[in-house]
Amino acid sequence: MTRIDETNSPDNAPIGPSSGGQRGREVTRAEPAGAEQIGLPFAYRPRFGRSDFVAAPSNAAARAWVLDAEAASRWPEGRMALWGESGTGKTHLLSVWAGRYGAPLLQGSRLNERDVVTLLTEGGFRAMALDNADTVPSAQDLLHLINLARERRMALLMAARLPPSRWPFSLPDLLSRLRATAAVPLGQASGDLLRRLLLRLLAERQLVVAPQVTEWLLRRLPRSAGAVRDCVAMLDEAALATGGGVTRGLAASVLENLHKREDESADI
Repeated sequence: MTRIDETNSPDNAPIGPSSGGQRGREVTRAEPAGAEQIGLPFAYRPRFGRSDFVAAPSNAAARAWVLDAEAASRWPEGRMALWGESGTGKTHLLSVWAGRYGAPLLQGSRLNERDVVTLLTEGGFRAMALDNADTVPSAQDLLHLINLARERRMALLMAARLPPSRWPFSLPDLLSRLRATAAVPLGQASGDLLRRLLLRLLAERQLVVAPQVTEWLLRRLPRSAGAVRDCVAMLDEAALATGGGVTRGLAASVLENLHKREDESADI
């Protein structure tokens, strides 16, 4: 479980120095002349503040249903489900919403009835958020969460890749609750959104990339936010491994590996 603060906390800020043009993800230790410098990688933490969310027509409906201050009071049954492909912003919206209400952010794959009861009994929460809701191991546990949230008049926001009616559960009572759950999609990212997302992710990781390399990448990347996120993560790893900057050659190598990985996933 994660408790989210809607504002950007220091814990979510890039780690390391931000001046002098140096990347904060590389630390060197002093050694005698000629000694090798060792780059130490730090864990990347995405920023999930409201100001970091990239607004676009593809997520306008979801923003209206989630970010509006009075939106939750208009949800049928007091719950809402966001759905869309990976990288469309579902987790980001969940995090912003959870921060507003001081709500816990639960992961579907780890949801269990005992933790739900403890949270609702001792946590004093008035709202809950559930990411990857379609991966809850037990249909009974998800049903229990939905029922308790409704009984206690707690707002419940969930997210998954598919709408609730297509989640892989067969428990009749749960199916009835899911059919009664309002759902709003987050669509495919536009070219403008992908551009802004790429620039924001590069800045988050303190990666300095020449404009011509950025444009070269944008023309060749798969047209999805998930692919942009994967590409930036791979660029970061490759640049750290080589100890150099993001050149066109490095970008081409990363892009080739990204396409190979996507082709392998499609064959599975």
